[in-house]
Amino acid sequence: MENVLRPLIVVGGSVVLTLVIGWAVDRLMRRIDEAHSETPLWGLLRRARIPFQVVLLTAFLRGSYDQARIFPSYSSAIGRTLTLVLIGFTAWLMVRIAAAIVETSYARYASAHRDPARLRRVRTQVSLIMRVVTAIVGVVAIAAMLFTFPAMRAAGASLLASAGILGIVAGVAAQSTLSNLFAGLQIAFGDMVRLGDVVVVDGEWGTVDEITLTFLTVRTWDERRITMPVSYFTSKPFENWSRGGVQMTGTVFLHVDHSAPLEAMRERLRDILRECPAWDGRHYDLTVTDSTPTTMELRALVTAKDPDDLWTVRVTVREHLLRWLTEHHPYALPRVNTADAILPPASPLPDGSLPRTNRGRFHAPPRTERAP
Repeated sequence: MENVLRPLIVVGGSVVLTLVIGWAVDRLMRRIDEAHSETPLWGLLRRARIPFQVVLLTAFLRGSYDQARIFPSYSSAIGRTLTLVLIGFTAWLMVRIAAAIVETSYARYASAHRDPARLRRVRTQVSLIMRVVTAIVGVVAIAAMLFTFPAMRAAGASLLASAGILGIVAGVAAQSTLSNLFAGLQIAFGDMVRLGDVVVVDGEWGTVDEITLTFLTVRTWDERRITMPVSYFTSKPFENWSRGGVQMTGTVFLHVDHSAPLEAMRERLRDILRECPAWDGRHYDLTVTDSTPTTMELRALVTAKDPDDLWTVRVTVREHLLRWLTEHHPYALPRVNTADAILPPASPLPDGSLPRTNRGRFHAPPRTERAP
C-alpha cells in the first residue's frame, strides 16, 4: 500500500501545488494589471504562465523524485530527463520575461514620443536586442543541457584546453556569419536603416520589412521580398528616403513643342496641385530644362509628405497636364515635321547664272491655270 500511496502523494502533491501557485500568481498579476493599466508589463508577464507552471512542476518532481521511488532502476535517466526539461522551460521563461520588459519599455517610449523616425529606430533596436537575448539564452541552455551528461563534461574540458586553436579555426570558418552579426548590431545602434524606412537598393524601391542579425528584407512596391545580408548595408551605398524626415520633392518631365504656352501651363499645374490631396502645399515649379531641334523639355517640381504621396502627385500631374494640352492646346504636343525641306537661296555664279542644283528653282514663274 505504501508503494502505491507514496508515488501518488509525491506526483499528485506536485501537480496540485503547481496548479495552486500558478493560479495564485496569475490572479495576482491580473489584479495588478487592472490597477496599473498605464503599463502593459503585467499583462505581458501573464503570457509566461505556461512555462512558469511547467518549471514549477518539473522542479517539484525533480526534488521529490527520490522519495517517490518510481522505477528505481531508471532513476538516473528519469532524473536527467527532468533536469533537461527544467533547463529548457527555464530558458523559455527567461525569454518571455525579457520580451515583456523590452516591449513595456518600447510602449512607454512610444507613448512619450510621436516622431515616426525615432520610433522606427527604437523598434529596430528593440527587435535586434530581443534576438540577441534569445540567442544568448538558447546557447547557454543548450550548453547546460550538454553538461548534464558526464561524457560531455570531459569533452568540454578538452575543448577548453584547445580553445585557442578552435577559436582561430571557428573565426576563419564563420567569418561571413560574424561579419553579418556585427553588421546587424551596427545597423541597430548606428541608426543606418530602420524598420519601415523607404530605401532604394540595386535599383529596387521598397520598404524595410524585417531586420535580423544576419539578413534584411525589403518589401518592394509590387509586393516582392528582397532578402539581402545586412553586411551589404554597411559596405555599399544605398538610398534611404526616410533618413532625416519623410518629406520629399519629385520631378515630372514633359516634352512639348516650342510653341507651348508656358504661363498657361504653370497656372494649370497650380490648379492640378490644389485639387490633389496628396500634395502637401510646400512648393511647385515649372521650368524649361532643355531644348532640342524639335521639342523642349519641361520639368515640374512637386512636393509631398512621404514617398507614397509623392508617387501619387507625380502621376496625377503628368496625366492631367497631358490631357489638358491635348484638349486645349494640341499644337503644343511634340510633332514630327514631314514638310519638304526648303533650301536657302544660293549665291549667283560669276557669270550671273545660278548653280545647277538650284537653276530655275527661284526664277521659274509660278504656275497658273487659265479658265477655259
